[in-house]
Amino acid sequence: MRPPARFPSRFLRVTALGGAALLGASLAGGSPFEESPSGGSLRGAILGGVTLGSVAHAANFRWANDGDVNAMDPATRQETVQLSFLANIYEPLVRRNADLQLEPALAESWEQLSPTVWRFHLRKGVRWQDGSPFTADDVVFTLRRTLSKTSSMRAPMAAVKEARKVDDHTVDFETFTPDPILVQEQSNLLIMSKTWCEAHDATEPAIIGKADNYALRNAMGTGPFRLVSREPDRATVVEKNPTWWDAPKHHVDRVELVVIGSAATRVAALLSGEVDMIYAVPPQDIPRIKATPGLKLLQAPELRTIYLGFNQSRDELPSSDVKGKNPLRDQRVRMALALAIDAPAISSRLMLGLGRPGWTMWGPGVNGYDAARDVRPTTDPAKARQLLAEAGYPDGFKLGLDCPNDRYVMDEQICTALVPMLARIGVRVELSAQTKAKFFTKILAPNYDTDFWLLGWTPATYDAHNVLYTLLGTRDGKRGELNVGGYSNPALDALIGQIGVETNAGKRLEMIRAANAIVQQDLPTVPLHQQVIVWAAKDTVQVAQPADNFFPYRYIQVK
Repeated sequence: MRPPARFPSRFLRVTALGGAALLGASLAGGSPFEESPSGGSLRGAILGGVTLGSVAHAANFRWANDGDVNAMDPATRQETVQLSFLANIYEPLVRRNADLQLEPALAESWEQLSPTVWRFHLRKGVRWQDGSPFTADDVVFTLRRTLSKTSSMRAPMAAVKEARKVDDHTVDFETFTPDPILVQEQSNLLIMSKTWCEAHDATEPAIIGKADNYALRNAMGTGPFRLVSREPDRATVVEKNPTWWDAPKHHVDRVELVVIGSAATRVAALLSGEVDMIYAVPPQDIPRIKATPGLKLLQAPELRTIYLGFNQSRDELPSSDVKGKNPLRDQRVRMALALAIDAPAISSRLMLGLGRPGWTMWGPGVNGYDAARDVRPTTDPAKARQLLAEAGYPDGFKLGLDCPNDRYVMDEQICTALVPMLARIGVRVELSAQTKAKFFTKILAPNYDTDFWLLGWTPATYDAHNVLYTLLGTRDGKRGELNVGGYSNPALDALIGQIGVETNAGKRLEMIRAANAIVQQDLPTVPLHQQVIVWAAKDTVQVAQPADNFFPYRYIQVK
């Protein structure tokens, strides 16, 4: 692979710590996640103490998760479970390996022709799962589709002006301005067949919950697995693609994702041997699984930050008893809510240590992380009540809280714990916990129907700019697509724009620090913690467990 010209090596380099690659750890002075929660090395945490290698026979693999994939269309949602699953069927030009290092996929190589033009040389001989050839037309089509108004994946590609076909196996990407992380951004651009989408009237993504099309329920890619059956909220089955272009590292013929919402039932399915692995392990069941012969735990630090958000776009909050104004527009109120929350107690007592409390919207392992600013203020209900009184709410107020119950580690329990914490300062929270399918449809674009919510975010590029651009920049049709609360700060927007084009690593890092200072002052969101990924499996199973919480089937092996 030809290295891209004028691309800062600092942004291409991935520092591998055992089995995980934590981008930017060298910039942050190292990651605190060098030990697993059980005290083992990170390599042991990620691969469960085994090394991926060849086995003598193929097998079927069945695993359970607490929630389902929302749709089969990769342009419909920026969500880990969905993108992770679909990356087994569809492929990007540039992918990440088990250590999260960038490597060629549908593009064999790439180079930078000018500050704003990148050329990708496509892999020859690749065929779609229907037997048709993969060409540059598919790449150009996919980018246009991804940048359409109904797509939820516009933000990672927002810097790209257009893709141009040079020949059947060469594509040029032109950006509006220099983009120092364009290659990282490519890793989640899952390429779709132009011919297949046109044949099934799916040339634009359908908005989940608003419309329907063939691509929401069906999939046809170039990847290592192909979709064979789909029962939403029950089970989805894929089988090995015998015409895949790459040399398989997996040794399974069939993988079935089973949705089991009940934590107790999910654990019971693993203990009984009904499933080979469970993706979400309740903290209280960890000792039991550890003590069960034939089972093992897989634990690793995750790049995701769990946070709370406030709606500042509404003149009046529908869930509040404050009429005629929005109390969340007052920074003193947002700080009061932050000071009332005991995040360390949530992490240590409720999550049993499976969370690292933090005060930044991106944590260790993300490029731009600054440990010096990651110092959470001490929980102080008295100070919080004082701030509320100064803001004109001495008796507090009522507020609704939206929360998923099947997406993050103990998400509903965390939200439940927030209710009495906020009650101590007079904020009377009415909790609405719901499945992630309903939750995401309610709070994300185009509805943005929430006043106060819990959400998690893993930056797709493992860079702070992704967080700033996607979650905190003013919504403008591209930037701020997941800025659910409608927060807007022109000074922050200006920095986001500069960070997006600055190729000097030192200057760029200083801009990220300045942007972080603005966010911590304004508090449009309140970070809670970074999760620890915990899976459990039979000891005959070998998988890769990257820090982005993706589950790549191409590394599954069953003895």
